[in-house]
Amino acid sequence: MDWPGHYTFKFVVKTERKTELLDLLSDHSINEKESKNGAYTSITSRKLVSSSDDVVAVYQEVSKIEGIMSL
Repeated sequence: MDWPGHYTFKFVVKTERKTELLDLLSDHSINEKESKNGAYTSITSRKLVSSSDDVVAVYQEVSKIEGIMSL
């Protein structure tokens, strides 16, 4: 990947924790899809990052959310 560039992040989180994740990704372009039974939400976000360190920082921050799955 060339820097700076747009990076796509994908996460799955319990729907009850969705707001917590969206707050952390407030400066990202967001798409979300709820699971069939509504228990989980899939979040795809896109952000302009300047380096791989920026990508790692996002993953480190969201990893603090209980039960989050990063794809």
